[in-house]
Order: sequence, then structure tokens, then C-alpha cells
Amino acid sequence: MQVSVEKTSELSRKMTVSIPEEVISEKVEAQLKAIAREAKVAGFRPGKVPQNVIRAKYAGKARSEVTGNMIQSSYYDALKQQDLNPAGMPHIHPIESAEGFSYTAEFEVYPQISLAGLEQVEANRPVAVVENVDFENMVSKLREQKKNWNAVERASQAQDQITVNFSGVCEGENFTDGKVENYPVEIGSNKMIPGFEDQLIGLTAGASKSFEISFPADYGNEKLAGKVATFDVEVIKVEEPALPEIDEEFVKQYGIESGDVTTFYDDVRNNMERELERALRAEFKTSVLDALYAHVNPTVPNVLVDQEIATMMQPYAEQAKKYQLKLEDLNLPRDMFETQAKRRVALGLILGDIIEQQQIKINEDKVRSTIEELAQSYENPKEVVEWYYADKKRLNDVRQMVLEDQTVEWIVSQIKVVDQTTAFSDIMDKQRQ
Repeated sequence: MQVSVEKTSELSRKMTVSIPEEVISEKVEAQLKAIAREAKVAGFRPGKVPQNVIRAKYAGKARSEVTGNMIQSSYYDALKQQDLNPAGMPHIHPIESAEGFSYTAEFEVYPQISLAGLEQVEANRPVAVVENVDFENMVSKLREQKKNWNAVERASQAQDQITVNFSGVCEGENFTDGKVENYPVEIGSNKMIPGFEDQLIGLTAGASKSFEISFPADYGNEKLAGKVATFDVEVIKVEEPALPEIDEEFVKQYGIESGDVTTFYDDVRNNMERELERALRAEFKTSVLDALYAHVNPTVPNVLVDQEIATMMQPYAEQAKKYQLKLEDLNLPRDMFETQAKRRVALGLILGDIIEQQQIKINEDKVRSTIEELAQSYENPKEVVEWYYADKKRLNDVRQMVLEDQTVEWIVSQIKVVDQTTAFSDIMDKQRQ
């Protein structure tokens, strides 16, 4: 077996493997003898078919099987001989000639990862605390979630809830299936198309109004996107919000069975601090990985990027299936996923290389503490912990997350870290994006 390799790009290789004709012929003969023992040919008893008849009838099939088997057996031997590590399955092109059989295998290899200069990498570490104003804003949001609505006999204003009957027409066609009745709209919630809620300000119960609004250009319904529609609205009632008092009844709604307000406040602050700690860790991890990616910046195999894009598109495919559509019907552009896919692939290769070089092993104590931390957000943490340990896949997901975190810890020990003070609201908003 002769092997030659051509470098067609930074990661692409074209490997040619040649096998002498005598090797192929020998294996074809052995294959024909095996066929002769089982072949059924009219006019001959099984096992008594002349070899020239077997050859005439089965030589092509035998050679095809032999060369196929030779490709499979020789490919990995050739890779080992040339010290090549392919990143995906090869494209095989068989070549028949008088000299014998050969084939080319085209594939991409994994990049060489260099961590040289890692000590010059700099990452920002966000620092934040739960201020009193953050705590007060959170309590206000919790009150807002439990607000009631009281009818008023005045013109509607921002933050009011106005109940309406309405219909919409665009280019002469009613698109609301007649009239939508008793539909509550909270003015300022931005749940309707831009401009609709503003048109409801200043109306009283019993009033009617007609107005025109343009749908956004990127609106989900193509028939309406970017077009002007006329809405006819009838006001049923106007209500203003009434926030509840923070009392025993209120805090019980948030799981404080004792109804103690002080316990409620403590729980709120503790939850905020716990969520902030998670957000700070996640943001710092992202900062470290972004800095690492920018520093190493490896060329990544296209085949791995394609696989990652397919993984990222899977939720869209499942969603399309629910509506009896194909993924192609969604017309999702590749560049919508490509940048993120390249980053994921590159970081996976870099982290994998660090894990191997530094021989980082999963810390099972950290796995346990991570699961226990995740469980704290649930009513019965013990059951959640048992749930994770009862399923190998769930447990392995956490173990891989911990291994990645351990690897990031090693990276942090090698780079420059700059603390950066930030606000609680900013860090939490960033995590929600």
C-alpha cells in the first residue's frame, strides 16, 4: 500500500492510497471461490459450477466487494501511517487502472491549538451587589405581579387596563375574523403592535374610535407586514391598577406559609443575591471565553461548523414540524447561525485541548455542590438532587458543565483579570437577553 497526502488548504487534505493489482487479484480470487461454494446457477449443482462460469457471472461483483472492503480496512491504516486526525467522514473517490486499484480520500483535519502568550490575555470580571434600590424595585415588581384592576369613570391613561371590542381591516380584508370582543389591553405593556396602545389613551367607557396603524416590516404575518391597517375600537370599560399591601395574605402567595413579612423580605434578598452570584459567574465565564477565543482564533473545520449549525437549527425544525412545515419552509439563512457555530466549535476544540494537556479531571464534589445549588430554586431540593442522580444523562450533563467550569478556572489562573464594577440591574438584564 502506497500513501501520499496533498494539503489543499489549511485544514483540507487529499490522501491517495494505492493498492497493487496482485493484492486485489488475490482477494478477488478468494472471493470468487467463496461465491462458488454457494452460487446457484441453472444447469449446475450447488458447489459444482465451473470457475470460468463463476468468473464471468460474478467477477464484477467480487471486485466491487473487495475494493470496498479494502477502502474500509486501508483508510484508517493510511491515516495512522501519515499521523492524520480527520475531523469528519471523508469523501472517497475510487480509481481503477491497469496498475491496480487506488482511491482518494478528501477530508479536513483538526487544527493545531496554540496557547502561546496566554498570560497576555485580559478578561473583565463584573462585580456587583444587591443595593437597597434593587431590593425595593424587586418588591415593587412582585407587588405588580399581584395587582388588581378597579373600574374607573374617567378617560384612560398610561398603565390603565382598557377592555375593548375591535376589528381590523387591511387592503379591504378583515384580518381579525370579524370582531374581537372583550379584549383587555394594558396600556404601556407593549403587547400590541407599536402605536395601538397609544391610540387607546384618553378614551372613556362607551367611546368608539377608528384609527390607522402600520404593521412592522418584520411582522410574522407576511400578508400584514409593513402594511397600513384600519382598526375600529369600542371601549367596554377602563380600569386602573391597585397594588396589594405587603401583608400576611400577600406573602403567603409567594410561598411564605407563616405569613411573616420579615421572612418574605429575607427570602427576596437571598434569592436576588443567589441569582446575582450565578449571573456574575456566567458573565465572567463568557468574558474569559470571549478573550480566549479572540486570542487563539483557530481555523475550524467546516464539517464541524456544519454539524453545529444543524444542532442549532434543530429546535426550529421541531417547531416547524408542529405546524406541519419543513425546515426549508422557514428560509433560515446560514449566516444567522454561522458566527455562533464557529465560536462554539473553536471553544470546544480549545477547551478539549486544555483538558487533555493539563489532565483536568472532573471534581465529583463540585458536581454535588453544583446540583445542590441548582436544587435550591425548587420547593423540595432533596428530591431535585435525587432526580439528577437517578438519570445518567442528566448527571453527565452536569458533570460536563463542571468540567468546563474547572477548565475555565485553570484559564483564569493563567490570564489577567480586571474587576469591573457594574449595577445589579445591568448584569441581570444582560443575562435575560
